[in-house]
Amino acid sequence: MAETKKLEIEESTIIRTAAIAKALGHPARIAILKILAGQNSCFCGDITEILPLAQSTVSQHLKALKDAGLINGTVEGVRTCYCLNPDGIKELNEFLSRLSTDLMSTCC
Repeated sequence: MAETKKLEIEESTIIRTAAIAKALGHPARIAILKILAGQNSCFCGDITEILPLAQSTVSQHLKALKDAGLINGTVEGVRTCYCLNPDGIKELNEFLSRLSTDLMSTCC
């Protein structure tokens, strides 16, 4: 039987992966990412016109996505324009690819 390597839960990649996963942990956040992905440029409109959520709720979800590095927000006058963060999306892709590869390699 192969020896199991000890894994440190405080490892920086595990902490970062958990932060990304937590940011994706609400359907509204996935919907916001899909809205932003469908734009040809930054989205400066009102997401509450697209999603059936209060402005304060949308703001909380945008903050969580921004804190996780998945989106960028730029203040333009009285509005904030949001875009996907290419580096964060690349990191998300790498995280999901690596995780699914690891899971599939041991799946029966």
